[in-house]
Amino acid sequence: MKTLRLLITVILVLLLAVPSFAGTFKADARTKRVPAGTSFELEFLQPVSTFSGCEGDSFTATLKNELSAGDIVILPKGSVVRGSISKVNTAKRFSRGAKLYLDFDHVVTPNGRQIPLDMAVCQFEKIYLDGGLYKNLGYGEAVKLNYDKAVEITKNSTNYGLKAGDSAPGIQYLTTPICAIGGFIGGVGYWIGDSVADMFRKGQDVYINKGDILAVKLLNPIDIPVY
Repeated sequence: MKTLRLLITVILVLLLAVPSFAGTFKADARTKRVPAGTSFELEFLQPVSTFSGCEGDSFTATLKNELSAGDIVILPKGSVVRGSISKVNTAKRFSRGAKLYLDFDHVVTPNGRQIPLDMAVCQFEKIYLDGGLYKNLGYGEAVKLNYDKAVEITKNSTNYGLKAGDSAPGIQYLTTPICAIGGFIGGVGYWIGDSVADMFRKGQDVYINKGDILAVKLLNPIDIPVY
């Protein structure tokens, strides 16, 4: 009877000790901090756009390069980053372009843990002050681009008149003013015509295609367990 009681006592002690050993093991796990401001590149595994995407749509990307500290690899190349579309401003008339807002949710570590991320895109064609990705702002920008194109038309026409002197010396004194006036009229016509069209034209959508690579940076540090 005493032997049975002793055996039961030993078993209970061992069972109670297991959680303590497990807790000690977890406490001994090391972590490496990735500081805020760290930038790296992500390759998107599926397309994301303001044309077909909606708020809440998820996406997946992978790290293009490993993230390491000395000889320790913190996040290997190919680590999965998951996120979603947090907001979409669709393209509208008067050339008002769409805006795309991305929310990077977490990164999956080599041991399968999901570490929350606070991250933002730091390199794109154009990034708005609030972090939105876009290609064109609106009508004012469109009119300015039309003006720049009109000036380019006038310059090209004037240069064409000047080059006429290469084949017939002296003729440039006749062709240059004619081409300059013609280029000016053509440029003004283009500027007015396209600016009117831009009143009815929708702005550009934002597309991130499968395989596109975006540069991102951490807004807050993260601690990654290493073993």
